[in-house]
Amino acid sequence: MKKESLSKSIARIALGTFLAFAGTSHLTFARRDFKAQVPDWVPFDKDTTVVLSGEAEISLGLALILLAKEKKDMGWISALFFLMVFPGNISQYTHRRSAFGLNTDRRRFIRLFFQPLLIAWALWATSACDKQLKLDK
Repeated sequence: MKKESLSKSIARIALGTFLAFAGTSHLTFARRDFKAQVPDWVPFDKDTTVVLSGEAEISLGLALILLAKEKKDMGWISALFFLMVFPGNISQYTHRRSAFGLNTDRRRFIRLFFQPLLIAWALWATSACDKQLKLDK
């Protein structure tokens, strides 16, 4: 198994820390702002959705930091999580809901472009997309 590069280790741990912090903020000081992102079509009430997504983020963050041997799986799961919460960003933009300082259409629109960057960060930092060469002998 190839050893993880220092830059990828730092990026993986930074992403894990970011996720754990964001998840904690779901449960505490930013709960109201996160409710603004929950689309109306989600079948749970907004507070339940925010709590569940916060718990998922804390779990993913800790897994990225602590489970280095499973980093590729955690990278794919994190990327999938970022993809699954993207409709919340779209909902915030289309419904013109202000939260997190995103109080103009332009700011909310620009925010949409950060989700693909988070997905790329998760995949790159965990080497989830690196090709593995297997040589048969």
